[in-house]
Amino acid sequence: MDVFAQLREFRQAAYECLCRAKDATFELMDAILLTRNAYSLGDLSMCPVFRRQWSSIYVSEAGRS
Repeated sequence: MDVFAQLREFRQAAYECLCRAKDATFELMDAILLTRNAYSLGDLSMCPVFRRQWSSIYVSEAGRS
């Protein structure tokens, strides 16, 4: 199995572990990994991999306990 297939499988498994607002949460995780200096959720919402409206960040975080 090549490295990209392993990465796809890992990402799919991680996605399936999420509960509420899976897509927004997953894009938020990508933004966290790719943003060097983020001082607020607004900074993360400006990352190109976060393709949703900035308010989706708050929706994804509201589902966490």
